[in-house]
Amino acid sequence: MEDLKVVIGSDHAGYEYKEKIIDYLNARNIPYTDIGTHTKESCDYPVIARSVCERVISGKSNRGILICGTGIGMSIAANKVRGIRAALCSDTYSARTSRAHNNANVLCLGERVIGEHLMLDIVDIWLHTGFEGNRHKRRVDMIE
Repeated sequence: MEDLKVVIGSDHAGYEYKEKIIDYLNARNIPYTDIGTHTKESCDYPVIARSVCERVISGKSNRGILICGTGIGMSIAANKVRGIRAALCSDTYSARTSRAHNNANVLCLGERVIGEHLMLDIVDIWLHTGFEGNRHKRRVDMIE
């Protein structure tokens, strides 16, 4: 299992879940960087998405988590960044396979779409699932 270095960010619509994920990370001593937002005031999700993705691409963090109202805007913005494989997950199966088969390096979540307990299960599974490689590596390489 790799040493996790997480970077997390949200817009105003994902702020509460970002704070809950930070509590989860703190409780498990998983190092993280909080890009923001730091309030519930309206902000622009593409700016947050780019900041998180740049940190992942640079290697300062090896996993990113982005939260907005639906997760859709964050996933679209994140996947515009070369080298990012952002997965919008609303269930645990997708979280597991996005890592195992697609080597997703950014998880996107929608605060208005899924419940808190499911969200935390998704985060836990996504952070602790490794990439299987083999035939999946060939396919991921084709994306890059």
